[in-house]
This record gives sequence, structure tokens and C-alpha cells, in this order.
Amino acid sequence: MGRPQTPSRQEMALVGITAIWGSTFVVVHLAVQHSGPWFFVGIRFLAAGLIAAAIFHRSLRRISARDLVAGVSIGVCLFSGYGLQTFGLQTITASTSAFITALYVPLVPLLQWAAFRKPPGRMALLGVTLAFVGLVLLAGPEALRIGFGPGETATLIGAVAMAAEIVLIGVFAGRVSLGNVTIIQLLTAGALGLMTFPLAGESVPAFSWGWLAPALGMAAASCLIQLTMNWAQRSVSPTRATIIYAGEPVWGGIFGWFYGDRLGVIAVVGAACIVASNILSELKPGRRAREVDSKRGPTEHPDLEEHASGVRGADAGMVETV
Repeated sequence: MGRPQTPSRQEMALVGITAIWGSTFVVVHLAVQHSGPWFFVGIRFLAAGLIAAAIFHRSLRRISARDLVAGVSIGVCLFSGYGLQTFGLQTITASTSAFITALYVPLVPLLQWAAFRKPPGRMALLGVTLAFVGLVLLAGPEALRIGFGPGETATLIGAVAMAAEIVLIGVFAGRVSLGNVTIIQLLTAGALGLMTFPLAGESVPAFSWGWLAPALGMAAASCLIQLTMNWAQRSVSPTRATIIYAGEPVWGGIFGWFYGDRLGVIAVVGAACIVASNILSELKPGRRAREVDSKRGPTEHPDLEEHASGVRGADAGMVETV
């Protein structure tokens, strides 16, 4: 029997950024106590876009029409996903938000099926089923009678938008400039946030480090996460990376526990089902698993550029932006 393989530097780096993703749920939950959700999203992504522009400024000289289309399209999904997630964090706990948001992983194959008539495999369908069971358990039995509250509903719709973002990243992958698309999508999300907050009845909050520090910190974290993913995933397979990323809601629950969140036993079982669904939806059964995995692109992998997605984390980021 061979000795256990020591995780590589790249894998440990992915574990580290996944922990950062998980921490963002608590950070955003605290930030929206000082700022409206849409204003916060606008400032956060605008700052992330400016940081990305400083890093990739040389590529801005070669922006193509395809870069613009890709960046704006992904940016709209980024804005919708993280905006709704941030809105939901006003009324639900960071832990609950983390686990509901994690549903974006098993939702990706369903969106691919709807958009491209590409039916999901057995493991993906099993993952979706397990995710639904986990969602019901996490919400509690009362949810079956009265439905989700506005916070849970907004977060779930946001997870769908995040899944759509991942599908779009796969559509444009390899045909656009990563640096340009990252900048455009982040600035698009930021601009939409700043345009939305007055329409939502929000006002510019009084100056407070309670919202400014998290916004700037998460903007910097988003760029760090994106760069780390691009570096690490040159040698870490998509399936291996996704299993690591499946720990994001777990980290969210851990940080939420330190903050004071407490999930009941049934909710913990539901959360475990959601994490398991993320892993199952990425596994490939049979002898061709390795071959299929080597051919996969970011279309089936939520994290590749995501969080170019900007990513998330709470915001997760994607090119993430967590």
C-alpha cells in the first residue's frame, strides 16, 4: 500500500482561498448592518474592478468586442448572484446563506441541459436530488408549509444566477482575454449595484468603517482568489479543485459558528447533504473518469474563472470575486 500523497502547494493554496470564501458570509452579514445591500455590492465590485484594472492594465489596450460581450454578460450574472445573496444576508444567518449558495454547483448541469440540450450524467442528477433534500432539511419542516422567507428565496435565486455565470464562463472560455473580461465583469457588477441602490429605496450610508473596510477587503480578496485559482488550476484537475471548493459552505458554517450562528441537528444534516451534492455532481463514474476529467473545461467547473466571478463566498467570488 502506497503512502498517502502529500497535498501540493497548489492544492493547499486552493484550500486557503476556499476558507477565505467561507469567511465572507459573516463579513457581508455584518457589513449590511451599516449599509444597504445594493450600495455595498456596488462599492465592493467597483473597487475590485479598479484593482483588477491596475493589475491587468496592459491588456486593456487590446479589448475586443467579444471581450465586452463576455464581460458584460458575466457581470450581469455576477451582480444578480451576489446582489441577491447580500440582500438575503440581511435576514438570514451567514451559515444558512453559505449552504444555500452552495447549490450553484449542482445547478450548473441543469442549466447546461436547458441551454444546450446537454443532459447531465447520473452523478449530476444524484447530486441535484441530494441538494434538494438538503435544502428542505436546512430550511426546516415549516418551510414545506409556508415557503421560504424573502432572505432564503433571494439567496436561492442568486445561486441560480451564479450557476448561469459559470455556464457563460464556459461558453467564452479560451476565446477572450481573461484580464479584460475580469475587469469588465467586475466594473459591470459594480456599476449595476450603484444604479440599483437608489431604485431600491436605499440612500448613501453615513461613512463607517463598518461597511467601507469589508467592501475594500473583499475587493482585494476577490483579486487574490482569482489569481490563485488561475495559478493553481494549471496543475490541479477540475474535479479535484471542485472537491476542495465544496468545503466553502463548511468554512462558512465554521465562521458562522464562531460568530454565534447555531444550526439544529436536522439543518446540519441538510447542510451535509448539500456539500455531498457538490462533490457527487462533479464525479465521473466508470473507467473513463480520468479521460473525461482531462477534457473538461470551465463550463462544468464553477470555480475556474469564476469568481472571475468574482466569488462565493458571500460573495463569492468566480472570477470570483468572492
